[in-house]
Amino acid sequence: MRQVEESSGACWQTIKRGIEEIEAGELYQPGERVRKEGGGRKKLEAHYPGMEAAVERIADPKGDPESPLRWTSHSMEHIAEQVESAGYPISAMGVYRILKAQGFALKANKKEVEGKSNHPDRNAQFEHIAEQMKQIEKIGAPILSVDAKKAELIGNYKNNGREWQPKGDVERVNVHDFGEKDKNGRRIKAIPYGIYNKLKKQGFVSVGIDHNTAAFAVASIRQYWEQYGKADYFAINEILLLADGGGSNAANSRLWKVSLQQFANESGLSVHVCHYPPGTSKWNSIEHQLFSFISINWRAKPLVCYEFMLELIRHTTTKTGLTINAILDQNLYPTGIKISDEEMNQLNIERDDFHPEWNYIIRPQLK
Repeated sequence: MRQVEESSGACWQTIKRGIEEIEAGELYQPGERVRKEGGGRKKLEAHYPGMEAAVERIADPKGDPESPLRWTSHSMEHIAEQVESAGYPISAMGVYRILKAQGFALKANKKEVEGKSNHPDRNAQFEHIAEQMKQIEKIGAPILSVDAKKAELIGNYKNNGREWQPKGDVERVNVHDFGEKDKNGRRIKAIPYGIYNKLKKQGFVSVGIDHNTAAFAVASIRQYWEQYGKADYFAINEILLLADGGGSNAANSRLWKVSLQQFANESGLSVHVCHYPPGTSKWNSIEHQLFSFISINWRAKPLVCYEFMLELIRHTTTKTGLTINAILDQNLYPTGIKISDEEMNQLNIERDDFHPEWNYIIRPQLK
């Protein structure tokens, strides 16, 4: 017994108890409990029965306007302070353990609520768009998903996201994001308008410097057609545009339709347009098949100048074959342009029987 005591460091009482267990045949098997049921120090909840309820109440104050934490951060330290003030001694780790045991977890906001714009014909419009895509694909014409990405400030400003960097090396950016101004007093910003060819997995981004207007949107489509579409679809005289219901390519925008008419006249194309129902802009293919990858590629990189921004867009690729080209559009696109009823009446527009405000074709005007 003394030899075991010296080599193991265990006291003689423990060794004696072990010998008795061996003699009784009570041998330990891997996976079994080492300590008997009920051994060890009792948890705080056993001494303070109301502690768990207090932690849950303070951590999740929904519907309790009197809660002291309603407008504060739900950190472990803050919750522990409030629970202690209620008469329960507890640490931040104790709060963490109780919350985990009750099924709490740190979660970010999830974008799923689309507001009150759930149109009754929402699903029918998606089915209509799917049918139009099938018809256009049969004749080999392009299907273009179009939209504007959010405007970005150009300069040494923080860009969301993180990237791997050597230890001690960090990208330092301006504290304030007020935005610099050019010599004319205009804020230096970039407005990326994208065109995504769904069938070719081909992207094109026109980066504007002025305003995101319908004229700018159609100018971007024109640039795409001049650089790619005309050569790729030289024998085709029709295209399909999939656009959101609002923004620069809004379904009710007069300037959008007049600008498309000018484009149709110049290109000789019949422009089919299908707008997504209200509140469904995130369903547009360009959002998750083009813009999302651009955001990933330039994460944590300050967009210090236009050329750097264009290069980041051009070097955005995916394993599925996405390629993107980007150009800078330095033209000015003034806002507040009014389109008269007379101009609208001159449009060569063919509206669909199903929701004509969402689905229409603008054909070239006869000379």
